[in-house]
Amino acid sequence: MLIIGIAGGTGSGKTTVVHQIMNQLPLTEVGIISQDHYYRENNNLSYEDRAKINFDHPRAIDFELMTEHLKELKAGNTIPQPVYSFVTHNRTDDTILTHPRKVMIVEGILILADAKLRDLFDIKIFVHADSDERLIRRLKRDIAERGRDMEEVLNRYQNTLKPMHEQFIEPTKAYADIIIPNDKYNTVAIDVVRAVINQRIL
Repeated sequence: MLIIGIAGGTGSGKTTVVHQIMNQLPLTEVGIISQDHYYRENNNLSYEDRAKINFDHPRAIDFELMTEHLKELKAGNTIPQPVYSFVTHNRTDDTILTHPRKVMIVEGILILADAKLRDLFDIKIFVHADSDERLIRRLKRDIAERGRDMEEVLNRYQNTLKPMHEQFIEPTKAYADIIIPNDKYNTVAIDVVRAVINQRIL
């Protein structure tokens, strides 16, 4: 099994890169684990308190479960990937049955911040994008998909996202094997990744 970790700031274009890599492979040979599913369970907190959680800080992520699940997949076992709701700010009762594949892609803003998880990646990718571009993408996504209003998103960006990016996310670029500038469609970087994948799994 080849495990690819794809990190980068919020709105950097990680999902686009994931899809570009997936398009190079047969669907039956690639699986995805998303950091967004692994925010910690917060059943002990009220909705108001859950809404105040800093989701861009490493302590919000259940890295232990992510690491355990990735090891299970590597051992050939199926895992119940949790499902997280950004509306209720908590895990749901649902799970996604995830099967081991030849290529497993792990994506998320903070996946390179945890040493034990990071050590499981065969290829580490960091997707870099201009901060203004990332803000615009985050605005569009949070308003359309997560029910936020513009003022809420802008306040969160200024008070939480930007400082967390500078403190925890941007420094993890140092761990990346490949840095993909995502200001435009980057065919060269994707071709390099594809060549490495083909070399490792064929």
